[in-house]
Amino acid sequence: MLRSLFSGISSLRSHQTMLDVTGNNIANVNTTGYKSARTQFQDTLSQVVKAAGAPQNAEGGTNPAQVGLGVQVAAITNDFTAGAAQQTGRALDMMITGDGFFIVEQGGEQLYTRAGAFTLDALGQLVTSNGALVQGWPAVGGVVNANAPLGNITLPVSTTMAAKATTEAVFSGNLPADALDGTTGTPAAPATWLDRSIEVYDAAGKATSLNLRFTRTPDAIAGESQWNVTDPADAAVPPAVLSTVVFNTDGTLKAPTAALTYKTVAVDFSKLTGYADLETIEAASQNGMGAGTLQSFSMNADGTLIGSFSNGFKEPVGQIALGNFANAAGLEKAGGSTFRSTVNSGEAQIGAAGVGGRGSLGSGALEMSNVDLSQEFTNLIIAQRGFQAGSRVITTSDELLQELVNLKR
Repeated sequence: MLRSLFSGISSLRSHQTMLDVTGNNIANVNTTGYKSARTQFQDTLSQVVKAAGAPQNAEGGTNPAQVGLGVQVAAITNDFTAGAAQQTGRALDMMITGDGFFIVEQGGEQLYTRAGAFTLDALGQLVTSNGALVQGWPAVGGVVNANAPLGNITLPVSTTMAAKATTEAVFSGNLPADALDGTTGTPAAPATWLDRSIEVYDAAGKATSLNLRFTRTPDAIAGESQWNVTDPADAAVPPAVLSTVVFNTDGTLKAPTAALTYKTVAVDFSKLTGYADLETIEAASQNGMGAGTLQSFSMNADGTLIGSFSNGFKEPVGQIALGNFANAAGLEKAGGSTFRSTVNSGEAQIGAAGVGGRGSLGSGALEMSNVDLSQEFTNLIIAQRGFQAGSRVITTSDELLQELVNLKR
């Protein structure tokens, strides 16, 4: 039989494969995180008709003469260039900007994907649309250990932030240096004493008020201003002085005469000033808090999930891990917009986003397919014409065979 007949057949097979790959790309033009594939051809073995000859004596060398035996598919490679971003505004929709893959676990197998359309299941686990569990590092007590083994990321509504007892309260602002002495009788002016309170917490998260009264007292040194700190609920006459705050002549804090620890709370007066005609003293802050439940979350560029709790505080509740490969083109498609590692992709380099060649993370957006329709339709034409050319080779070979048959009448 004619060699051209089999070369034409190989052309049909190869271009049919190209059509299959191109058709699949077009079908997935709107698939989140899909990476388009590209078909590469190579020639097959060539039959030697005449071997090469070396130059010798008075004769020159001769080149080899070979006849090719057709074409075959050399490779079908995935294009891992980034797809366009689609803004969704949904916190559970996540996108990788740069290299890397989300790590998911399904059926005990670790897979990798660029599709970040995640949801929460009934247990509060972060999952893909087909139920694969998103992997990362759960936070323990608001601390994420990225050196720990990977685990399922969970964000159940029952997640609680533990209560924290108040150990320090800070008072800031200004005590008026020109306030009248209020240590005897009825105060001569409202500014003579000033009551301030702040809510503090015990170890169980129970809130109580820490109340302090600042009373203007006679100056020990001319030009300085002095205030006694007492408890407004103290009925003793005179009430017990918890501490005394003294200001220099220029209004700066001289020093409390005694460090104040009241009701197990260390009170910090270091931010107070004592200028005239200005009353701005306030209880600025305290470091305790009540228990709270998870209300919502946001995500940092490194994949850290920051939970917002009902007590008004925020803390990390987990961190999403990313994987990267020395040869991403060596990954094998596993369906569901996922990939699995192979011997030629190398092992996944797992870590946080933004380091080790891994891209940054963002929420509220999805990575769309990177299929270029203009290129794919052009590939359809190329594959169609190649298929037609191969079929014409077969037709022509058949006509030649027919002529040979007709030699014998």
